[in-house]
Amino acid sequence: MKLSDGDRIPRAVWLEFEAVAGRIESFCQQHLNAEYAALCRRLAVALARKRPSPLSRGDLDIWACAIVYTIGRANFLFDKTQTPHLTPDQLCQLFGVSKSTAAAKATGIGSMFGIGPLDPRWCLPSHLADNPVAWLVEVNGFIIDARHAPRELQEELLRR
Repeated sequence: MKLSDGDRIPRAVWLEFEAVAGRIESFCQQHLNAEYAALCRRLAVALARKRPSPLSRGDLDIWACAIVYTIGRANFLFDKTQTPHLTPDQLCQLFGVSKSTAAAKATGIGSMFGIGPLDPRWCLPSHLADNPVAWLVEVNGFIIDARHAPRELQEELLRR
């Protein structure tokens, strides 16, 4: 799995990270897509870099499943109108993990990093243009949709 230059993984958890990232990459290639793989990899890196890294404790299949579950939940993977789509049961069954365990671990990851539905930091790039939260900005104490702001303000926001 290719890491960017800024993705330095501590040696103490390198093997765990590599195992989790490999499981995620394989799963995303078979059942999801490259966008999911990239976001899940980013979240795995964040978990590996956390001090102490939670990846050093527990079953690596559970961690891999919980990472995909977290990103999937934030991007409505469980909504049957979305493509790709999996149910929580299908996701967990494919990883061989209990749904309650995966959901609990995913909730912990979501709390740890503040990940929720429509979170622009963890949104699939193909969904970002349609994500209403991604375009909200505060101007003079008011929250506005940047897409509806005057052009001058949009240019100023872009420079920031």
